[in-house]
Amino acid sequence: MANKGLNKALIIGNLGRDPEVRYIPSGQAVANFTIATNERYQDKSGEWNEKTEWHRIVMFGKQAETVGQYLSKGDRVFVEGRLQTRSWEGKDGQKRYTTEIVANNMIMLGGSGGPGGGGESGGGGQKDYEPDYGDSQAPPDDDVPF
Repeated sequence: MANKGLNKALIIGNLGRDPEVRYIPSGQAVANFTIATNERYQDKSGEWNEKTEWHRIVMFGKQAETVGQYLSKGDRVFVEGRLQTRSWEGKDGQKRYTTEIVANNMIMLGGSGGPGGGGESGGGGQKDYEPDYGDSQAPPDDDVPF
């Protein structure tokens, strides 16, 4: 039996900034946004701490347009997709890497009052997409999740 893997990401969190929507040469929409998830835990001394984890999200097609139209910073969403690591050369000539979730499903859980999201697929055309992350790996400091 062949060894088959599973690459699936499911997260619920809040948008860290307004989504950016672009169109690739084929005319397909591409949305980029970040989602913050929070974990609350008790350390050895009994004090409660909170840790925020940032997730880069890329979404294609009709749902990318929906994201751009109805979501904004702070909105709560469920995202389902797969993890993908990309590399590019920064302006300084150094090779950079980022891991992102290529989303194929998104459900709006509250916020700006748009439609309820849904099960449309983000679909093909992804080979035409080249992200421009600049030289930064993390969201700017002014991007607070809530």
